[in-house]
Amino acid sequence: MITKLKKKFVFINMVLIFIILSFTFAAAYISTKDRLIRDSNDILQKTIEQENEIHKDQINLGELNTYSPPPPPQILSFAVQLDKNNNITDVFYNDMDKSNDSTLVTLVNSALTDNNITGLIQNNNYRFLKHPNEKGTKIAFADRSLEISTLNSLLKTFILVGLGSLSAFFIVSLYLASWAVKPIKRSWEQQRQFVADASHELKTPLTVILANTDIILSHKNDTIINQLKWINYIKTEGERMTSLVNDLLFLAKTDANKNEVILSKINLSDIVWNCVLPFESIAFEEEKIINTEISPDAFINGDNNRLKQLLFILIDNAIKYCNEKGYINVTLSQTQDKVNLSVNNTGAPIPEDKILHIFDRFYRVDESRARKKDGYGLGLAIAKSIVETHKGKMSVFSSESEGTTFIVTFPLLKIK
Repeated sequence: MITKLKKKFVFINMVLIFIILSFTFAAAYISTKDRLIRDSNDILQKTIEQENEIHKDQINLGELNTYSPPPPPQILSFAVQLDKNNNITDVFYNDMDKSNDSTLVTLVNSALTDNNITGLIQNNNYRFLKHPNEKGTKIAFADRSLEISTLNSLLKTFILVGLGSLSAFFIVSLYLASWAVKPIKRSWEQQRQFVADASHELKTPLTVILANTDIILSHKNDTIINQLKWINYIKTEGERMTSLVNDLLFLAKTDANKNEVILSKINLSDIVWNCVLPFESIAFEEEKIINTEISPDAFINGDNNRLKQLLFILIDNAIKYCNEKGYINVTLSQTQDKVNLSVNNTGAPIPEDKILHIFDRFYRVDESRARKKDGYGLGLAIAKSIVETHKGKMSVFSSESEGTTFIVTFPLLKIK
C-alpha cells in the first residue's frame, strides 16, 4: 500500500511538473516566435520604403523560367520593383549582385503565385510582402535563416532543460514521496499494531471465559453455589473486556473527532479535590501517602466528565506505580495565563528510551508488572487525548530522586 502510494505521489508530481514546464516553454517559444515575426515584418516594411537602387537591368521572367534556380543566397532582406507586366525593373538591397538574378526570378514567381499580400515561400525560408504602387508592384523579401535557427536553438534548449528538469524533479519527488508518506506509514503501522494489540488483549479474557464455561458445562448437575467461583471469573473477565472495549471506542471516536465534549466554565480546583478524596482510602490501604497542594478557584474552559476521567487516570496510575510506603503528590497551580496540574509519585524511574513511547496505545514499561496491576496500556493515551481536546499540553519527567511526574497545562479562563 505504501509503495503504491509513493508511486502515485511521484506520478502525479511528474505529470503536474511536465504540464507546468510545457506551458512555460510553450509560452516562451510562442512569445519569441511572435517577436521574431514582428521583427521580420518590420524589416519587410522598411525594405519596401527604401529607395536605394542596386541595379536596374530589366529581367524578363519568362526568359528564365526554364532555368533551375541555385540555392538562395544568405541575405537579410531585399526588394524588387516590378512593372505592369511583372518584369523586374529595380532591385533594392545592399549586398545583392547580378549573379543572383535566377534566384530573384524564383522568389518573385513564388510571391506572385501566392494570392496573399504577405506569406512564406521557398520552403518557408523567405517571408515576402507585396506593395502595389504607380509603377506596378514592389515586393520585399526577408531571409528567415536567423528566425529559423533561433527557434530551432530555443527548441533544443527547451528539450534539454526540460529533460534535465524532469530528471531533477523526479529525484526530488522520490525524496518528497518518502517524506510525505512517513506520517501515513507511521499511522498505518500504528493502526496495524493497535488492531494486533487489541486482538491480543481480547484474546486473554475470552480464553478465560471459554475455559470457565467449559468447566461449568462439565458439571451440569452442580448448583450455582458450587460453580460460583467459575461464574465470578467469567464476570470479572467480562467486566475487563467491557472496560477495554469502552477504552477502544473512546480512542476511536477521538481519532474520528466524534467524541462529544461539552466545554463550559469549570473550577478545576474543585474537580481535583473531588477526585483525590476517593483515592485516599486506597492509598492508605497500600500504606502510601497522598499529598495535595491545590490552588483555589483555578478556572478553565473544559468538560467536567472528561477532566474527572483525566484525574482518575493520572492518580490511579501514580498509586499503582508508587513504591511501598511512598508518596503521591498532586499539585494544582496557576500563572497569569496557565493552569498547571502535576501528579507525581515516588518509585522506580521510567527509562529515557521508554518515556518516548509512554503515551502510545497499549504501551507498558514493564509488561509483567502491568498485567499484575490489571492494566492495558490505554490509560495514558486516553489522558493525552483528553488534554489535547482541551487545547492543553501534557508531558512526563522521571528521575531516580524525584520519581515520575506528569505535568498537564491548560489555558487559564480569566474571570471578568
